[in-house]
Amino acid sequence: MPEDKQQNGSRLIMEARGITKVFPGTTALQDVDFKIYSGKVNVLVGENGAGKSTLMKIIAGIEQLTAGNLYLYDDDGEPEEVSFGSTRDAVKKGIGIVHQELNLFGDLDVAENIFMNKELTKYRSAYIDHAGQAEKATAVLAKLGQRIAPGTPVRDLRLGQQQIVEIAKTMIEEPKILIMDEPTSALSIQEVQILFRVIDDLKRHGVAIVYISHRLEEVKVIGDYITILRDARLIHSSEVKDVEMAEIIEKMVGRDPKKFFSGQAHETGEELLRVQDMTLPRYGGGYTLDHVSFSVHKGEVLGIYGLMGAGRTELLESLMGGYEKAEGEIWLDDERLDQKDTKDRISRGLVLIPEERQREGLFLNLAVAENLTMSSLSRYTKWIHILKNLELKHVLEMIKAMSIRVVAPSISISALSGGNQQKVVIGKALLTKPKVLLMDEPTRGIDVGAKSDVFQIVNSMANEGFGIVLVSSELEEVWSMSDRIIVLSKGKITAEFNRSEATEEKIRKASEIGHGIANLA
Repeated sequence: MPEDKQQNGSRLIMEARGITKVFPGTTALQDVDFKIYSGKVNVLVGENGAGKSTLMKIIAGIEQLTAGNLYLYDDDGEPEEVSFGSTRDAVKKGIGIVHQELNLFGDLDVAENIFMNKELTKYRSAYIDHAGQAEKATAVLAKLGQRIAPGTPVRDLRLGQQQIVEIAKTMIEEPKILIMDEPTSALSIQEVQILFRVIDDLKRHGVAIVYISHRLEEVKVIGDYITILRDARLIHSSEVKDVEMAEIIEKMVGRDPKKFFSGQAHETGEELLRVQDMTLPRYGGGYTLDHVSFSVHKGEVLGIYGLMGAGRTELLESLMGGYEKAEGEIWLDDERLDQKDTKDRISRGLVLIPEERQREGLFLNLAVAENLTMSSLSRYTKWIHILKNLELKHVLEMIKAMSIRVVAPSISISALSGGNQQKVVIGKALLTKPKVLLMDEPTRGIDVGAKSDVFQIVNSMANEGFGIVLVSSELEEVWSMSDRIIVLSKGKITAEFNRSEATEEKIRKASEIGHGIANLA
């Protein structure tokens, strides 16, 4: 019989005890306990592959446990053992989940996405009540602090707004337990603050929040209880206030966080990439990119920082030929690229590591090996035949160089953790033999240990003479990793700093400037 129904006045609403989950060839969870308290933020942390998502999928009815028990507690503290054969079973018991990766239909509008598979109907269910859906969608979005028109196609929303819609889909069900898997990974600072206010409001109404995040600073801000997993096992469980940040990191990764990689200056050489007056018109007038000019040198890490809507991703995508209306000169090794298509730009040595790795960087139905060589197949073909031995040789070399944790290159890419998937995306880019890598949020959605690995890779590439453009919404990352930093605000460069003169405060101030050049000396 489960115990500990109360802890410091908090009411236990759900308990997972002795949870084990075995997949073919791997144990994802081994005898894990997890308690969820009503009206509290119950934080779950661990490296990619530690078992967090598997545990949440079991609680949400997506996966079934191999061994162990789940209990729900009523208002009187009486337990009921439950098992969920589907997400619908979990929803009926008041459990909702917001996944890290967006699950939206771009061609449908906001209200249609929010009510997908739970449509409001009228006239004896003969018709969908679009007006009713729009009204309720507007109301739930207002609770989330967003004024998003319910009739807007989702494809026209910013990534951060799409994340809000994903959260709104679950809020419609009015859950008692709400699981949030990396909910802030794509949100701006302002949107994160809005989400935190929503979480506080949900807590006041007794909703239990299960919060998964790799942004550990968020844990200390909003967390009440913390559970730490490592290598599929329970490592630690306590109140957040009783554990320090360094201790959390050490328990997550099993080593001293002081030994993690931090940025260092690199020896830079001649100019590799030069961009002059890059513009991208904005629908309705004005510019998403407003005459942006910069250069990147051999062995240099150029950091680009800006708040949501600054134009960071659009800049990288424009450099790769992603927008027909983008204009400006792009020179790589004194060869002009802006009149060439994306394929030619890649073949000349320019490659993008996209922000959305699963949607834009990987083929989730293919193996690790196939994903690694997808962008460089021409290197492994002769006439109509693929040179399998040569391809495998380079695949194995890249797996070793990137420290990709995989049993065999034939394993499906979907079986890898987020951090290892990101290493595959980087490895795929390197197999094209690039000169300049455009890295858009390379550490988004990966844990602190995997971030350390990615930083090591960036440092190694710079030392080998690659030019690197690093875009990140994490100010500390840009500041510590870059040799030079440019700041974007509303599509314009508002400041540029060398490594020696940059400070987090200067970068932050420059990102808030609406127009003109910052004078922050």
